[in-house]
Amino acid sequence: MIDLRSDTVTIPTAEMREAMAQAPVGDDVYGEDPTVNALEERVAEILGKDAAIYMSSGTMTNQVAIRTHTEPGDEILIDKNAHIYFYEAGGTAALSGVICSLISGERGVFGGKEMEAVISEKEPHTTTMRPVDLHLPRTKLVCLENTTNRGSGKVWPLEKIAEVEKVARSKNLKMHLDGARIWNAATNLKVQESDIANYFDSVSVCFSKGLGAPVGSALVGSFDFIREARRFRKQFGGGMRQAGIVAAGALYALDNNRKRLIEDHANAKLFAKGLQDIKGIQINPKDVETNIIIFSLSEMSSHEFTERLSEQDTHMLPWDDSSVRAVTNLMVKEDQIIKALEQIRSVL
Repeated sequence: MIDLRSDTVTIPTAEMREAMAQAPVGDDVYGEDPTVNALEERVAEILGKDAAIYMSSGTMTNQVAIRTHTEPGDEILIDKNAHIYFYEAGGTAALSGVICSLISGERGVFGGKEMEAVISEKEPHTTTMRPVDLHLPRTKLVCLENTTNRGSGKVWPLEKIAEVEKVARSKNLKMHLDGARIWNAATNLKVQESDIANYFDSVSVCFSKGLGAPVGSALVGSFDFIREARRFRKQFGGGMRQAGIVAAGALYALDNNRKRLIEDHANAKLFAKGLQDIKGIQINPKDVETNIIIFSLSEMSSHEFTERLSEQDTHMLPWDDSSVRAVTNLMVKEDQIIKALEQIRSVL
């Protein structure tokens, strides 16, 4: 099988399973799970933050972060295609009671000019995003996503993040990063993950995508922020007991699978270049920066295309009626990329 639907479909290796089986455990809600504690310390260290908290999913870490930064009735600024806005079941409204002011970035990336445009629409002459007025919501937070899922894995240049941060700080806004694939972004930029995280007050990271762990994400930030986040994790039903069994998989992934992400990026570029030469497919290989490839079809619907491929045990995700997403991951090797291209030629 060649499974390119997502980087979440990976299965733990024998070595990862052994680490999980041998993990010392305790009650994490009481702070007594040594493996969870070790994971939280390790990820905080990697990202250059005071502390971290382990949770079951990236959706939960994002939503807990937003709830910790805001109060019901507040406003957050976010790209219109961001995962937080697009794919988290309206959690910002349901769980935090905040409204989203949408920014139209380029494949999920925007800069100082776009931020200034949003500000000028609201109130150009105050040090906050809106004037102090009981009729208006209070703008509290800017959320970025790196890499951008719906932007075909686009990476935020550090200078763009710096532009956004400069404007945000001038308006007393906090900064949160949905860094589910920050590992891919750092690999592409050839920087440390902390070089990206430094711009943000809080960062959410995922272990179950490119790193290949079966479960979990972490939220990092200051000691005070994480202390408050623990309350909201509990409120959201996210407390876990002997979670060290799954945290051990994340620890193994951090120490063993980050450096290999460059292989996924190389396979994605190889795949994109191959797709470019196939009649009936439109793609710009230059848009493929990390491990996500989104391409368009001109002679077949995405559903028919993926169904035909699945008959050959190769799997991709219909993105819309005419587009398909493929995501390279640690279970897909270079020879399988070449085989998948051959199968696509036979389908089209």
